[in-house]
Parts: sequence; C-alpha cells; structure tokens
Amino acid sequence: MVDFALSEEQEQIRDWVRTFVEREIKPLENEVLRRERTGEGAGLTADEQSRLRDLARKSGFWGVQTPVEYGGMGLDAVSAAVIEAELGRSFVPFYFGGSADNILFYANADQRERYLLPTIEGERISCFAISEPGAGSDAKAIRTRAHRDGNDWVINGEKTFITRGNEADFCMVFAVTDPELGANGGVTCFLVDRDMGWRSEYIHTMGEWGPASLVFEDVRVPEENVLGEIGQGFALAMQWINSGRYLLPARALGACERLLELGLEHARTRETFGAPLADRQAIQWMLADSQVEIEALRLLVLRAAWQVASGKDARHGQSIAKLYGGIKANEIVDRMLQIHGGMGYTRELPLERWYRELRLLRIYEGTDEIQRRTIARDLIKGHVTVGRV
Repeated sequence: MVDFALSEEQEQIRDWVRTFVEREIKPLENEVLRRERTGEGAGLTADEQSRLRDLARKSGFWGVQTPVEYGGMGLDAVSAAVIEAELGRSFVPFYFGGSADNILFYANADQRERYLLPTIEGERISCFAISEPGAGSDAKAIRTRAHRDGNDWVINGEKTFITRGNEADFCMVFAVTDPELGANGGVTCFLVDRDMGWRSEYIHTMGEWGPASLVFEDVRVPEENVLGEIGQGFALAMQWINSGRYLLPARALGACERLLELGLEHARTRETFGAPLADRQAIQWMLADSQVEIEALRLLVLRAAWQVASGKDARHGQSIAKLYGGIKANEIVDRMLQIHGGMGYTRELPLERWYRELRLLRIYEGTDEIQRRTIARDLIKGHVTVGRV
C-alpha cells in the first residue's frame, strides 16, 4: 500500500503556516517591492523580522528542526519540507527563528555557550564559509590556509558567495591545515568571530539578495575555536551541504504554486479580442504543463524528505529533487511572466523578482551540472538501481 497523505500533525502545521503567510507576510509584499524599486533595500527590516519571529514563537513555531532539548520543535524532514513550501508562497525572505547550522551541534561545552545557544536564540548570526573564487562546485580545491603559531591558528585566504556573510558576527570557515592530505584529513573547521579580523565585501547579483566575499589576512584564531576535530573539517562540510538540499526545491515548490495561482487569476480576468486569455489554447497548455510539473516536483521533494526522515542515504533523491525543481521552477515562472505580458516584466508585480531569484536555484548548493554528475555517477557505479526507491 502506498500512502501519500500527510499526517494529521503535518496537515495542521501546513495550515498554520499558510495562514501565517496569508495574514502576516503577504501584506508586506507591496511595501517590499516599493523599497526595492526606490533603492531602500531588499526584504524585511530587522524590526519586521523580529516582530514576525516573536509572533510565530508565541504560537510555538521556534526552531523547526532544532532538537527539543535545545528549545526547538524537533520536527522531521517531511514536516520541514511542508513548512518550507508554505513559506515559499511569498517572495518575502522570511524564516522562523530558533535554528542553527547542523554542524554547530558538534560544538563542545564551551563552544555551545559561546556560539550554539546564542545562535539558536537569535543573539548571534553565523555563516558557512567554504566556497572560494577557485573552488565552488569543486569544494576539495579550497586554498585558504591555516597554520599553527603557538596556541593559535593563523588563517589566510578568501571565501566567496557566502550567504549571511555580510550580517554574520562569526563564521564557520574551512581551511587547509595539512596540504598533503587536503580534503582527506587535512581540512579543519574554525569558529571565527568577526572581531578577530576578517572582513566581508558585498557581492551585487541579479537578485535582491547579496552574498559576500570574506577576506582573511593573518586572522588569529585560538586553538579552542576548532569545531570538531583537526583535519576532519571536510566531512563536516559535506554534512552541512547534504543535510538540507531538499529544502531548496521545497521552497521553489511553494513559489511555483503561487505563480500558477497568479497566472490563473490573470488568465481568467484579462481579455483580448473579446475573450479571456483562459480561453486560448496556448495559455491553457502553459497552465496545464505547469500544474503537472508542480505535482511531480511535490512528489520528488516529499520522497527526498522522507528518505532523510527515515535515515536513508538521501543524497541521490535530493539531487534529483533539486535538479528537477530548479529547471521546472524557472520554466514555470517564465510561462507565468509570459501570460502577464508587459506587466509581468515590470517591477510593479512580483513576477520579475521571482524570475531573477529562482534562477539562482540552478546554481547554488550544487549546480544543475553537479546534480547530473551525481545522479549519473550513482547509476553507473551501481549505488542506486533503476526502478527502486
């Protein structure tokens, strides 16, 4: 028997988040678009983010996947995917508070007090720093170096396209500590406070969100700021990268649902040559194809999330979901913009904003080409079998 139904708890979670998005986040969309048009900044202000997170916390939404012992909800991966999809129904960048990067839970007792717990409480902001100008998809090619000097490590190098790098007050930076071993035991993760000397530089992109370059010039880090074990940083990095890749297409799923709704509404109400656009076969096919692809994406996302929740090796399933989600989300937003015609191309509507932002899904946290490489390699080497989950 195959059961694709969400549990009663998951349905309640979905409904609560959808109501939250409808009542609290969507009403902010026009103001967010206005700010972007006038150059006042992208997204929500810090006060708006804080207000929304406090409101959600009063209803119990805090630390979606953070373990209960740390004050979180401790939800499984399927529930997390459901929540991400609902948040994706608005282009306003909002995430519930109370979370920390999964590898921070490897912190020792002292590091938990200084980094993990304050991050969960929202008192500190972290960023994950492994990508470099010459090491994006090929993470093993990182060149940032760290060498011992007494009881300290001294870090030199540059990281690039770092999410939250402009806002973070500490980073989890990965540096080569043994060039001969490299990724096979020669990379270490360090917890590095901004006031230890690294600086960030804003990177302007075609989207409204801007990542950062992080520059390390003789940045001294004490021995006690090594996260995990010396030389085992690359394994930590892969745990971070592979832990939640399914959440990216999950958020795209929500965006595609909303985009299709916008396309449907416009097709029903916009008339040309005496009839609504919805009567035109060309438009009908755009809508139909989009609905089919949305439902296929939903199953791929939920399957990948189920594999994560079940403790299975979900890397293959996550690669499939991310590849398909990135490609189809870009096709769907393109169709919906086309249905809206010239107005879809303006900044009066959110379509062009989504058009730019969804393009990123085919690049970050594993490009389309890397996902295809992973999928093909798994098939060729026999790590997965055709026709089996």
